[in-house]
Amino acid sequence: MKNFLTALLLTACLPCFAAAPSIPTPPPVAANGYILLDHDSGRVLAQQKSDERMEPASITKLMTTYIVFEALRDKRLALTDTVKVSEHAWRTGGAVTDGSTSFLELGSEVPVDDLIQGMIVQSGNDATIVLAEKLGGTEDGFVQIMNEYAKRLGLTGTHFMNSWGKPDPNHYSTARDIAVLANALIRDFPQYYKYYSQREFTWNKHRQFNRNGLLDKDPSVDGMKTGHTESAKYCLVASAKRNGMRLVSVVLGAPSVKAREDASAALLNYGFTFYETVKLLDAGAVVQNAAVYKGEAAAVPVGSRAAISVTVPRGTAGQVTKQATVNAPLIAPIASGQSVGQYTVSVGNDVVARVPLVALARVDEGGIWRRAVDSVKLWFQ
Repeated sequence: MKNFLTALLLTACLPCFAAAPSIPTPPPVAANGYILLDHDSGRVLAQQKSDERMEPASITKLMTTYIVFEALRDKRLALTDTVKVSEHAWRTGGAVTDGSTSFLELGSEVPVDDLIQGMIVQSGNDATIVLAEKLGGTEDGFVQIMNEYAKRLGLTGTHFMNSWGKPDPNHYSTARDIAVLANALIRDFPQYYKYYSQREFTWNKHRQFNRNGLLDKDPSVDGMKTGHTESAKYCLVASAKRNGMRLVSVVLGAPSVKAREDASAALLNYGFTFYETVKLLDAGAVVQNAAVYKGEAAAVPVGSRAAISVTVPRGTAGQVTKQATVNAPLIAPIASGQSVGQYTVSVGNDVVARVPLVALARVDEGGIWRRAVDSVKLWFQ
């Protein structure tokens, strides 16, 4: 289990990185808090109050969407399934209250695909609650699931009280947690990511447009979610990809729509201008075949179960060096996924990442003769 968690952490990949003194400080932005990170390596490129609890508003819907996408992937839900609009969803979701709505009719049966578009493109509270009730039985039941998923994803500064972002003293998150959640959505459900770049959606004769204005201003931006309440102010999670490098920014508590878009654009441009990401290993790639003593096999393939990337100052990719170190001697039995060494990445004299290496196959203990011969060999090590 420990080795599995180690491999899982590599996908979030928050290793130790060396500072680059030649890179200027991040641009000043009008927001209560923010974070900018590289999607593939997980390196944080800029941050301000990134671990301070703040109101997420409709960015809450990222967690609702994550759970819906997992249900689709696991075939517990289908895009063609229809779900009945309850009075709670209709009344709470905007038809009676003054909130974001997909204009769902009370008692109507709506396909899941349309509910997802209403939740993501229009930020419809009613569509969100309908999906929450479908998967949780009730919205309160779904909120319990949301908080379990928050723990699973390592969102230590997050707690939910509803599925759609209603203000509540106990409903909060952090810029860092939101960035981790956004990264997980992109990583785990690439087949559904297209919803976040959808420009408009019409339901019940109401045509509404995606509130993420960066989609029209920057062709590299392809997601993800806006949020706004009077207390949370204006929030935006933005994701952009340029020349194979994807960055995710989270801006919380900006004073206006323009301010949240300007802040997000400034952070993304800063990251793309001064950094580049280098992919070092594919998931499951063999770094070396390491010798094994007292085993049925004489060697075991060693590598990382997760892909490994590092983000370095732009122009230094050619200076990246890698060194694989195995904790010799390796003695059977060895479990698949067992930590057996370290992969060290440097730029010049600076170590920018240290990543655990694991056994990519199982090696059982050998017979009596093999154990005896290798015991003699080990005396001379």
